[in-house]
Amino acid sequence: MSGAEGRVTLWGIEVFLAAAEEGAISAAARRLGVSPSGVSQQLSGLEAALGAVLMDRTARPMTMTPAGLMFRRHAQTMLNAAQEARAELARADLAGLTTLRLGMIEDFEADVTPRLLSGLAADLPGCRFLLETGPSHRLLERLEARALDIVVAADLPDDSASEERECHPILREPFLAIRPPGGDIARLPLIQYSARHAMGRQIAAHLLREGVRPAARFELDSYHAILAMVAAGEGWAILPPLALHQARRFRAEVEAVSLPFAPFSRSLSLMARAGVLQDIPALIAGRLRALAGAEVVAPALTDWPWLKGELALT
Repeated sequence: MSGAEGRVTLWGIEVFLAAAEEGAISAAARRLGVSPSGVSQQLSGLEAALGAVLMDRTARPMTMTPAGLMFRRHAQTMLNAAQEARAELARADLAGLTTLRLGMIEDFEADVTPRLLSGLAADLPGCRFLLETGPSHRLLERLEARALDIVVAADLPDDSASEERECHPILREPFLAIRPPGGDIARLPLIQYSARHAMGRQIAAHLLREGVRPAARFELDSYHAILAMVAAGEGWAILPPLALHQARRFRAEVEAVSLPFAPFSRSLSLMARAGVLQDIPALIAGRLRALAGAEVVAPALTDWPWLKGELALT
């Protein structure tokens, strides 16, 4: 147990709430990213500190005792208060910020980024914002060179500097097959996303792993250009839902379907140099996650409900 015996800790409370909601120690451990033994130790420590049994661990699913039901109300209040305190401290940190250099993946530049900046500008009237958009690999290079403070980019599998950064997950999205309405992918050439960018290399690597070698005539680095060609019947493409969000004028002219081979996905995260900006990256990530949910995820699931569970905030 992380806290001394006889002491109630926020971590112990969080573990108790997860166990109460999941109804099983193993499920709570998976949710929290810890071992089942760690969950058991925290529950035992919390019960010892309170002098009461909170969970009936012999029941399947595990249930709360009367004492546990009573404590749960207080536990949630305490956890909410701690979260509010962290948010208030983060806002205080933001208030002292005079310049913020933000790098943003191009996929968010149409509407999510302006709304994020508008919200931050209202909270920080004395802060100057410098925005740079571009592909993920270039933004991460700029972060490593200390030319940017925070970047929002796709996670790169070969990112050697990832352990030196703090990372706040934002969104996970699957890759889709985008075709002309009713088009036969087997008979159409693939319009490739450029391998000069990390996403293009990810797509190419997956095709290679699957042993898929579609005929390809075009390699482009623009969502708009690719979707315009698909809409014109020139071929099909492999793109994430954000491509159709950014180039939404083509949504009615193309059809999004599951890939005809094993699925794969990408994740977007907010990243900063570890410990430099204190709680500011986490606060901005929370705002960005809310905007992505409202502006990207909700509309996409309305159009393609079959993406539920695959397109999700993280």
